[in-house]
Amino acid sequence: MSGPRPGGDGPGLRELVEDITRRLAVAGCASPRSEATQLVAGVLEVELGEVHRLALLGRRLPPDLCTPLEGWVARREAREPLQHVLGRAHFAGLELEVGPGVFVPRPETELLAERAAERVEEWATAEGPGPRPALELVDLCTGSGALVLGIAQRVQDRGRVPVDREIRLHAAEIDPVAAGFAGRNAERSGFTLDLRVRDAVGSFPELQGAVDLVVSNPPYVPAGAVPADPEVREHDPELALYGGSEDGLALPLALVDWAHRLLRPGGALLMEHDDTQGESLPSALQDRGWAGVRDHRDLAGRPRFVEAVRP
Repeated sequence: MSGPRPGGDGPGLRELVEDITRRLAVAGCASPRSEATQLVAGVLEVELGEVHRLALLGRRLPPDLCTPLEGWVARREAREPLQHVLGRAHFAGLELEVGPGVFVPRPETELLAERAAERVEEWATAEGPGPRPALELVDLCTGSGALVLGIAQRVQDRGRVPVDREIRLHAAEIDPVAAGFAGRNAERSGFTLDLRVRDAVGSFPELQGAVDLVVSNPPYVPAGAVPADPEVREHDPELALYGGSEDGLALPLALVDWAHRLLRPGGALLMEHDDTQGESLPSALQDRGWAGVRDHRDLAGRPRFVEAVRP
């Protein structure tokens, strides 16, 4: 649609955004004004900046959109994730389909995607005899496909990889619902994704010893550490949250061991972790013989993901 009509019985956009902001603030939403604007933009099918422009012009919400918007606001007041309400999440330059049954990608994971993209670029521009014709990139526990597709998008946007360097994308996800989102997101993005609906541990056995880069944002929440935010606690699938042990590292370490088998010598692993695991996970990798182990912090200064090289 081109935007709300100047007439009609719907509320003015300026007053509407203010009212939704108040309601979301009372509900405890962290960014009520931003979310109010996103909800209005979503129902109007316009960009955020267009909402502000139309509000300044005194435009009103078309009456036929009042009921749908009220339904969205009520869902967000009940602390359903904004991304579920809108049906999409933005990640690393992509607009991804998300909804009930799949983990909502977090902005902090974009730092891992950025570092992985740098790794891809290092491979593609290596000196000497040059890299092999194709880079094998595997995402374990892909969920919505955000990480593997976000890496591909970052690499594409920056344009530093020569056109003769092929990047093959592989991803494993055990939950069929989440895998469905990953498949649709791959199709939306235009990237070719070799998606396997199965346990990540043991996936891609034919690639053992041939993978250049393994990435993972696995379930890592320690048992008993119930998330405080209802958006996470009540809506993110437990299968995507909990790491299967008191310290949350049972599944991540199983993935670490499988990644070691997948990677070629010199290949790299990048794995996100809980901020309580910034010492324990890197230490476990060192004990397992990984080289170049280093941990990375997010923009808030919290330990966020580990990087290591298979010797």
